[in-house]
Amino acid sequence: MVKIPKNRGDAEMMGGPAEEATFEHLSDGTAGRPAAKPAKKEAPPPAYAAFFTPEVQEDIGKALLTLKVNLYKQGVVDFKLKVACEADQVVVRAVPVNKPPQRPQRR
Repeated sequence: MVKIPKNRGDAEMMGGPAEEATFEHLSDGTAGRPAAKPAKKEAPPPAYAAFFTPEVQEDIGKALLTLKVNLYKQGVVDFKLKVACEADQVVVRAVPVNKPPQRPQRR
């Protein structure tokens, strides 16, 4: 006789192919409904997020896009944004990441 293992978990006992939805499931309302996913806990927004209203976010986004297009026209593709607070202004500067190596000129 085969010995039945003890202390098995639910996942081990119920392992195998998932049951297909049939006419039997129509009465209990589970047919065609996907399995419930566990709810994710959302992290609270950072404290500085209160300063950025949707209008301000849109204005900053447009300004950064304009900056990116201007840098691309100058040949700068890779850059970092450096943020600094100067007196009563917040300044965002684009700093190139890699300067392209200059080729030695042939004579």
